[in-house]
Amino acid sequence: MNYYKKFAPYLFLLPAVVVLLVFFFIPFFQTFELSFFNYDSNLYSPVFCGMDNYYKLLKEPIFYKVMINTLLYLLIAVPFLVTFPLFLAILINQKIRGITLYKILLYLPVIVSIVVAAIAFKWLYAGQGILNYILSLLHISPINWLVDTKWALFSVAIVTIWKGIGYYMMIYLASLMSVPQELYEACDIDGANFITKHMTVTIPHIMPTIALVSTISTISAMKVFAEIYVMTKGGPLNSTKTIVYYIYERAFENLDLGYASALAVVLLIIVMVFSMINIFCFERNKYKDI
Repeated sequence: MNYYKKFAPYLFLLPAVVVLLVFFFIPFFQTFELSFFNYDSNLYSPVFCGMDNYYKLLKEPIFYKVMINTLLYLLIAVPFLVTFPLFLAILINQKIRGITLYKILLYLPVIVSIVVAAIAFKWLYAGQGILNYILSLLHISPINWLVDTKWALFSVAIVTIWKGIGYYMMIYLASLMSVPQELYEACDIDGANFITKHMTVTIPHIMPTIALVSTISTISAMKVFAEIYVMTKGGPLNSTKTIVYYIYERAFENLDLGYASALAVVLLIIVMVFSMINIFCFERNKYKDI
C-alpha cells in the first residue's frame, strides 16, 4: 500500500509526460537538429552546415521585416485582448437580466472556425464589402483594407481580437468569481465608486490571471498563421508576413527545411523570453524572496 502511494502521483503524471514527450520535446529536438543542415542540394540527403542557417537569417532583410510585423501584430492585438475582455467580464459578473444570453453571444466567436471567420472578414473587407458601404453612407472614401500596406496588418489583427475576446473573458470571469464579496462590501461602506472598487480590489486579486491572459495572448499573437494564410498570404509587399507564416513559406513552399527549422528555434527562444517577462512583470512579488 505504501509502495502504491509512493508512485501514484507519477502514474497520474505519466499521460501528460508522454504527450509532452511525443508532441513537444521530440519534435523540438528534431527541429533543432534540422536547423544545422542544408537542404538546397538534395532534400533527401542534406548536408551538415553548422550555424550557417542562423548566420543566413541574421543577414537577410526579410527576417527583420517579418519580426517587425510580428511585433506590430503583438502590440495591436495583445493590449486589447488583455484589457477589453476584463472589462466585459466585470460587466458580465454583475447581476443583470439575461446574463446567460450575453455570455453565449460573447463566446460565440470562439466556437467559430478561424478559417470561416477569416473568410467572413475577407468579404467584409472587400472593395464593395459592408465596411466600405458603411463608409460611403458616411461620405468617407473607401479603404483598401487588405490591399493597402497601412491597413492590412491592422485589419488581420481585428480578426484575432474578435476571435479571442470571448475566450479570455471566460478566463477572467472564472477568476472574478473567486474574489471575496466582503471586500466589495467594505468598498461600498467606504463610499468607493465603481472604478475605484475594481482598481483596488478586483485588479490586485486577479493579477495572476491577468499574467496568464497576457502570456497566452502574446504567444497566440506571435504564432498567428491561419488569418494571414486565408486573408493576405503575407501581402501586400510582405506587410502582413509574420514569422510563423514565413516559416511555413520557407519550409513547405521553398522546401528549405534547415532554414525554416532555424527560424522555428529562434521563434521558440523569443516566445520563451516574452513569457518570462510577462510572468516576472505581473507576479514579481512571488519571486522577491527567491
